[in-house]
Amino acid sequence: MTNTPGAVTDATADIALTLMLMSARRAGEGERLVRAGKWTGWTPTQLLGLHMTGKTVGIVGLGRIGQAIARRCHYGFGMKVLYVNRSPRETAFGATRMETLEELAQASDFVVVAVPGGAATRHLIGAEVLAAMQPHARLINISRGDVVDEAALIAALRERAIGGAGLDVYEMEPQVPGALRAMENVVLLPHLGTAALEVRERMGFVALDNLEAALAGETPPNLVN
Repeated sequence: MTNTPGAVTDATADIALTLMLMSARRAGEGERLVRAGKWTGWTPTQLLGLHMTGKTVGIVGLGRIGQAIARRCHYGFGMKVLYVNRSPRETAFGATRMETLEELAQASDFVVVAVPGGAATRHLIGAEVLAAMQPHARLINISRGDVVDEAALIAALRERAIGGAGLDVYEMEPQVPGALRAMENVVLLPHLGTAALEVRERMGFVALDNLEAALAGETPPNLVN
């Protein structure tokens, strides 16, 4: 089995930042307001959101995509970067490794989930992690849908235990719970992580490189162990 890791890194990181900004600045709510013809003009207290610059981001999983998100947050928005990962990572901007998910959640304004899917990470983000988050904090998931316990997330959002969420993936994709669709404090995207023409083309070419190597009796460059 092979994959196309390098081709998707930056595009997926871009979607993470998109969700962070949309959630923090309530962009989805604002667009719905305008499209519904209900906007009555600028007012100083309209749709007040969270200023992202200078805040703290906690990244769950500092692999290729996690590091790309961290760079964008640090260099683009002057954010402090915390992370949880199986092993320490060296970064040019001194990201801080946290011992537990709960410690990361307590200290972060944004919690971004960027781990691989699978049995080992199913419901990694559950009620305990969500309860540790600050009331204004946002949860962003661009990994796999079942990494987040969707029922626990819905409960946290309903109770306003967290400030909001930005999701590109879902537990029972393409089914999205009606409870999430009805909430204004959630940004919902239809799995757009790699949805850019250049990226999809690059994914195809990398897949062909893997296939050619396998057919030639060589080890594919992107072999999944």
